[in-house]
Amino acid sequence: MHAIEKILARGSGQTIVRTGEIVTAKVDFAEINDLYLQTIYSFREIGATHVWDPGRAAFVFDHYSPCPTIRTASNHREMRDFAKEQGLKYHFDVNAGVCHQVMPEAGLIYPGMIVVATDSHTTTQGAFGALGTGCGATDMACILATGELWFRVPEIIEIRLDGPAQPGVFPKDVALNVLGRVKADGAVYKAIEFTGSYVESLDVPGRMTICNMAVEMGAKTAYMQPNQAVLDYVSERAVRPFDVVASDPDFRFDESYLFRVDQMEPVLACPHQVDNIQPLAELARQDIRVDQGYIGSCTNGRVEDLAAAARVLKGRKIAPYTRLIVVPASAEVMQEAMRQGYIQILMEAGATITTPGCAACLGTHEGILGPGEVCITSTNRNFKGRMGSNEASLYLGSPAAVAASLLEGRIADPRPYLSREVK
Repeated sequence: MHAIEKILARGSGQTIVRTGEIVTAKVDFAEINDLYLQTIYSFREIGATHVWDPGRAAFVFDHYSPCPTIRTASNHREMRDFAKEQGLKYHFDVNAGVCHQVMPEAGLIYPGMIVVATDSHTTTQGAFGALGTGCGATDMACILATGELWFRVPEIIEIRLDGPAQPGVFPKDVALNVLGRVKADGAVYKAIEFTGSYVESLDVPGRMTICNMAVEMGAKTAYMQPNQAVLDYVSERAVRPFDVVASDPDFRFDESYLFRVDQMEPVLACPHQVDNIQPLAELARQDIRVDQGYIGSCTNGRVEDLAAAARVLKGRKIAPYTRLIVVPASAEVMQEAMRQGYIQILMEAGATITTPGCAACLGTHEGILGPGEVCITSTNRNFKGRMGSNEASLYLGSPAAVAASLLEGRIADPRPYLSREVK
């Protein structure tokens, strides 16, 4: 069996599970973000009165942090009341950050676990060798009541990433290169395991970026076998004992793709599809104006992402009449970026720093676009209306690509800036 199948087998009390089988498995941790007040209503509608384990569920207020409207403030109040009523051990309010970042920071994510959240980008937790997936309000209400959820054992695709990345090629570029070939519907309700020498040598933030983008291929979940970087990170934080699950040597994938990372170039996802991938160097020659840059989100809002942008921006200024919005993924990220001096560099270059959280990634507040505006962003989706007006255009890229583009006021390649950093 594959490691994902072993995790589902263990969670459902079986020795073997097979592709296509429906199993009911115990959930190790459940997370509800502030878009899903309906979870509480559904919980009560099904007759539940108590969360099955107050130490294994939490709210994360990340999509509206802090609240931009009276309605969202009211939602937060109801969620806080529920959390207090149920005695939930963990609670992440508007000062915490994005759920996919704050849960690992709090030690709630570890290898071999099943984590379910009301957010599709829960695939991010595959970076730690966990089975992470998203669900809706009714399914989450059932988890809160019983601690269990049904799963269809998915087909598993291998995406093998071999070779070292060239300078200026970041994990976001790797993920977008993969998307350009596998496409947005290439893994619908399937699992993706990322393998290969690139993955084995990748740090925790890079692994999280790539697993985060797996859902943009339709994946139910993503998986990477934990490497030493993951074990070092988790061992310092995990709130529960864990063991690393490994696939059997004779496991056969449903499909396999091979990518040579050492032959990849920086790319962007162009309007208005995540799999509309074009080489950044070609786009840079087309004089495409940008009005806003955006660095943040559960995809690319970590310290390493802010550091990459700071390398490009240090000692330089963004172009007149543009704005650069920077949203650290969590309070921990923001504090570390301050200690490292990255926030100072970004602000001196002209960036606006906002509260850790999702911010304008989903078009609710803190950086919404107007009609006709063009934004280059390190987030994960570029559909029409995703970040504001339906008449705005979004390009997805690495934080370095965002930074370089804001320096020139048009789509730009970061590699020349990275090769001649201002010391």
